[in-house]
Amino acid sequence: MMMISSGRRALFLLQSSRLILSARAFTPSLVSQAFQPGNLFLPSSYTFSSTKLSPLPMANTIMDGEEDPYIWLEEVESPESIAFAESANAKCLAELGDPSETETYKRVLTALQSDERIPHVRMLGYDKDTGDMLLYNFWRDANSPKGIWRKTTMQQYQSADTEWTTVLDLDKLAKEEDISWVWKGYTALPRSLDSQSGGPMGRVTRVLLNLSRGGADATYLREFDLLTESFVDAENDDGFSLPEAKTRASYKSRDVLLVGADTGEDSMTSSGYPRTVREWKRGTKIEDAPIVFEGEKTDVSCGQYLLDESDREGGDVYEVQSRSISFYDRYTYVKKQSDDTFTKLAIALNTGVSFYGRWMMIRVKADWEPEDNGSDKTFKSGSFLYVDAGSFIEFSKAKADGDEDAIKNCNLEYHVLFEPTATTSYSGYSTTKSYLIVYILDDVKEQLTFYKLGEGGGPFVQVGGDEQGQIRSVSASPVDSKTSDLILQTTSSYISPSKLVLADANKIGTDDYMVSELKSLPEMFDSSGLEVSQQFATSKDGTRIPYFMIHKKGMKLDGSTPTLLYGYGGFEVSLGPRYVTSVGISWLERGGVYVEANIRGGGEYGPQWHQQALRENRNLCYEDFIAVGEHLVESKVCTPQTLACRGGSNGGLLTGNMLVQAPDLFQAIHIAVPLLDMKRYSKLLAGASWMAEYGDPDTDDWENFLHKYSPYHNIDVSRDKYPNVLVTTSTRDDRVHPAHARKMVKKLWDEGQGKEWPVYYYENIEGGHGGASDSRQEAFMTSLSYDFMWRALTNALPRKE
Repeated sequence: MMMISSGRRALFLLQSSRLILSARAFTPSLVSQAFQPGNLFLPSSYTFSSTKLSPLPMANTIMDGEEDPYIWLEEVESPESIAFAESANAKCLAELGDPSETETYKRVLTALQSDERIPHVRMLGYDKDTGDMLLYNFWRDANSPKGIWRKTTMQQYQSADTEWTTVLDLDKLAKEEDISWVWKGYTALPRSLDSQSGGPMGRVTRVLLNLSRGGADATYLREFDLLTESFVDAENDDGFSLPEAKTRASYKSRDVLLVGADTGEDSMTSSGYPRTVREWKRGTKIEDAPIVFEGEKTDVSCGQYLLDESDREGGDVYEVQSRSISFYDRYTYVKKQSDDTFTKLAIALNTGVSFYGRWMMIRVKADWEPEDNGSDKTFKSGSFLYVDAGSFIEFSKAKADGDEDAIKNCNLEYHVLFEPTATTSYSGYSTTKSYLIVYILDDVKEQLTFYKLGEGGGPFVQVGGDEQGQIRSVSASPVDSKTSDLILQTTSSYISPSKLVLADANKIGTDDYMVSELKSLPEMFDSSGLEVSQQFATSKDGTRIPYFMIHKKGMKLDGSTPTLLYGYGGFEVSLGPRYVTSVGISWLERGGVYVEANIRGGGEYGPQWHQQALRENRNLCYEDFIAVGEHLVESKVCTPQTLACRGGSNGGLLTGNMLVQAPDLFQAIHIAVPLLDMKRYSKLLAGASWMAEYGDPDTDDWENFLHKYSPYHNIDVSRDKYPNVLVTTSTRDDRVHPAHARKMVKKLWDEGQGKEWPVYYYENIEGGHGGASDSRQEAFMTSLSYDFMWRALTNALPRKE
């Protein structure tokens, strides 16, 4: 089990309704895709049809306050909006050239489709004849741009020339059904809940596939049989199938789902996520399934899932309900298998929990006082601890009843696995059959610590790990957390390609820890002569802001080197080292400097680093980013004429604010899939779910602080000159509305007539919030962006009329 919390996922968080504890939200392959700077980001009621498709949801176009002359661009697929996008795209390519004809595009596409990439896998049980592990991988290449889902065995995976068997061909399916399908992953039927799996050493027999139309977050849910390697027919075989929506579903048993889906009026929240959970039995209609849990319309979402920990001594089957009242705060209810009812956990609303054996794992995001936790200790914000789950559930019951005697008899004993310091923070954990692996950041340098489950399922014992943090990325994923202590460990750094090894947690601290080297990525760009350093800038309020810089050894500090500054600064997302293929090809090989700023709003120093820049204090992350840019100039790495910045999603709001707050610091700015209109963001698609981060524009928040960092409302018409700006988005982005980008660009164009405001705009018709739905689109958008910035910093852009 690999558990991941609000940390690195940013706006990806609501892809799951589970209570998550760690910052390792994706498998290694998804981590590399979602957080590559080259790939920024990270309702209907009729039956599934291959021809009839629901349109993207429309924005609420009721005006609030002052008139917005560009509100018509909020109609996602109206003829006028599409005409605007197509005209802008044609204009952009006419002025900047077609990226697909550039060397950058060819190099990036070759890398993205290379057969030498590491095929990261997930184990889905054991072959009944050989007993070998069955490993599954989703793979895109030149022959399969939409991708194939395929399988192999562990024995084959350890060979140099792995043989694969195709399970599902997405390109073939897209052609047959005439839909531009995009893979969005799957939810497996746990072996312990499946009477036909063959037990712990059996295999996963069924999964719920999520397929997206053109890359949107909303997906079609379709059940798939891994034995027959075909979809389970909804009509003839009672397969589970749901139309396009932001559905959340998991198996409660082979024939029962716990599902949050769009079943009509009031089934979704104002943020566009499930408001109810139904217990849906096979062979019945979803509309007839009983509602077993529900939240309010104004909540972000609610969800329910089953976690079977009965295989570990002292463990149980835990059923968890979560009602998210904001992006960070939630009510959590738990029921053990022997319980009749759910118990509301006596934890702070922003506390994350999960379960491992008999233990409840707790991530504290605000100081937890003894009067609240039933002990004599205060646990610091950012701590990671555990307590006996059964005892804590009884404590929660007693506290809800006000039964002081029962509270005293609960005998709670908390165990602290990690307590933060001024420079260290918890960033996640993963588990094997017997081990807990905790990830720690020390000044944004990563280290692992291994804990072994005690005898009889008792307290954890530290058995090894890293002595100090390193400038690298490391992921230790269990091969099978139920039956094995083997680990798939991936490491990389900014300039060192990924390596995947098979390791044995039982051998940690010995020479036998590494069982075998499985796969390694060759160098995808020339990194000879490059070095990585960590520097610190001082923000306006005196806070020390770290940043990583990749550059040529012996670089001349004369300000002449084209420098790209990247940042995010929100939702407790931590940026850190990982192999930067697209950056290496598109920027570093040309002799440029690449910089990543670990500004506040992120999670690099734990919850407090994030919380310092919320709502009315949002200006701090912008001040931090400006401080890093100014430090680069002061250090003579670059000048404002050789400095560009780039960011997407929340990072697009960051770079949008650089345009209006610090236009003289940058020569070029790329604003990707951005939030920009902070007056109306809460009414556009999933925007209402982010009010805990930014504030509520329909209250005094707008006048008090929100208007100050709404780029759309802070364009300075008195300026004669703005830096070169490229704004990009996707028509199919149903998370951050494309109108943010459209309206900002149209306003800049209209108000910048007769001025030196060089603004370029490109809207990818597919792609979702990631901006691209396949490798070709990703290479296209990458080339467009990096070539634009490089040309801007080297005075090679065409003069814009």
